Amino acid sequence: MKKRNTYSIAALITILIIAVSCERKIDTLELATYPTTADVFIDGFSSGLYYAAYGTSKVTAFSVDNAVKYKGTSSMKFEVPDAGDPNGSYAGGVFGANPGRDLSGYTVLTFWAKASEPVSIVEVGFGNDMGASKYKVTLPSLALNSNWMQFYIPIPNPSLLKQENGMFFYAAAPSSQTGKGYTFWIDELKFEQLGTIAHANFGILNGRDSIENNAETGEEFQIADYYATFNLPTGIDQKVSLAVSYFKFTSSNPAVAAVDDFGLVTVADTGSAVITAKVGDVPAKGSLTINVTGQSIEPTQPAPTPTIPADKVISLFSNAYTNVKVDTWNTHWLYSTAENQEIKIDGDDVIRYRKLNFVGIEFSSQTIDASGMATFHIDLWTPDTTVNKTFKVMLIDFGPNGVFGGGDDSNSEVTISSPPLATQSWIGLNIPMSSFTGLTGKAHLAQLVLSGDLPNVYIDNVYFYNYGTTPTEPTTAAPVPTFGAANVLSVFSNSYTNIAGTDFNPNWGQATVVSQVPIVGNNTLKYQGLNYQGIQLGSSQNVTAMSFLHLDFWSANSISLSVFLISTGPVEKSYILTVPTSGWAGVDIPLSSFSPVDLADVIQFKFVGNGDIFIDNIFFHK
Repeated sequence: MKKRNTYSIAALITILIIAVSCERKIDTLELATYPTTADVFIDGFSSGLYYAAYGTSKVTAFSVDNAVKYKGTSSMKFEVPDAGDPNGSYAGGVFGANPGRDLSGYTVLTFWAKASEPVSIVEVGFGNDMGASKYKVTLPSLALNSNWMQFYIPIPNPSLLKQENGMFFYAAAPSSQTGKGYTFWIDELKFEQLGTIAHANFGILNGRDSIENNAETGEEFQIADYYATFNLPTGIDQKVSLAVSYFKFTSSNPAVAAVDDFGLVTVADTGSAVITAKVGDVPAKGSLTINVTGQSIEPTQPAPTPTIPADKVISLFSNAYTNVKVDTWNTHWLYSTAENQEIKIDGDDVIRYRKLNFVGIEFSSQTIDASGMATFHIDLWTPDTTVNKTFKVMLIDFGPNGVFGGGDDSNSEVTISSPPLATQSWIGLNIPMSSFTGLTGKAHLAQLVLSGDLPNVYIDNVYFYNYGTTPTEPTTAAPVPTFGAANVLSVFSNSYTNIAGTDFNPNWGQATVVSQVPIVGNNTLKYQGLNYQGIQLGSSQNVTAMSFLHLDFWSANSISLSVFLISTGPVEKSYILTVPTSGWAGVDIPLSSFSPVDLADVIQFKFVGNGDIFIDNIFFHK
């Protein structure tokens, strides 16, 4: 998560068009009405518009261009500055209407756009009125190239826009790869009534049905991640982000958890309640189930005390070591809902995060040189269920210049799933630094970001270390199986007769480098740089008489590995393996774990993960 503040609005407002006022007699019984003007920019601005540049943006980034246009005589021109420009680090602003317009008769904002080079604009939209922005709609990551293209931003509920001031807004940053600026143009910007904007769908919480277990009386939760999708005239589905005011919320049990008009859920009593929402009469996808226990569940024992020698460690947070300077354990970046608190558990300092969607941790005032470190460590405890959930760790390096946005920044994120994630148990995550593949440097680390699907986490012992030597491949062979051959159907093993004709490297478009290597004379499969890898059995196999799938695996640097069993269809099901391993790890997986795979018609295996994996003794047994 990059540290930036691109959404504050400047007090300085540059007025481009001054509305012409006129007098008319007002019937004191007549309700106020507002212009229904659809045009925003068609060869110039329609009446009553003003432009407000964002506070830290380049105020002069916008102008009217009479040379480049899609149609007519002129277009809107936006010159995005280079990173570090003293006049503003990005381009952004709002085009507003005073006193406002009645847009209730329109279904979509349309415009044409192009850029001097292929770029992705941070965001565009309408409904930003420099105040509450109650009906803001945002189209993020607008991809442009040197050809004019038409874009659509649908209106979720036009009946609400009787007096809308925010006609258009934008934010555009320099290239994340080069730090250089560029130019883009927008033309024919107008609201339209198009019957071809169809199939509206809405969602909260990104459309997920989330569960908040062990909530406490008095606790508050903010519903977030509002969106809508519409089918456009081009046939594609367009997803946009919405302001909360488009939604009406309902609690199934307000006595347990009430919800206000802004999606703030307040826990009142023990029990359960489900929070849902609608836009107009259309139910939104996603819900939040609140299970209130009335008391907090937290660790009763501290995390294990680290034993790595202090001279091999760079510690950010641990009672066992002297910690380096950390500027903040919560940067409170935009859209982060995380709340943090430092607590003690049996005398040991621990950081607790609540309502965690993502949290920035910053140490940019004294960046960390971890180029000599091999592993990142963090101890984690959560009261939440970890089934089908993830925890993510991102490291951000500011590059040799040591500052954000200097053109040499890099970042990389690693995702952890269950296992090793576990509920109500301390787990130690040891992530090889080599797993942060997107980091181009590790000598100027400045930020750490934690995120994922676990809203309640406790962390301790956050440090980098380089201790001992970690072999890059096994020095001993996998254990020799002891199952009798009559009870085994073997795919890959020196100990049994294997299924004939099996292809251990079918061409499925994978990036994995596959080889068979001798480990102390024992033939072993090696998956180097695994993303995914298949095994095509020589013939369909009926394994209904078997009870388990066995395999031995070894990895020093993988942090994600799953095995899939596949039957004709294809029908497939995965099983998560625990990595990295301490030596060879053997597992006997009940075949019932692979339901609904047809065990009478098994045709393939698939491995999905990362790192370098060694595998041996793949067989079914009774």
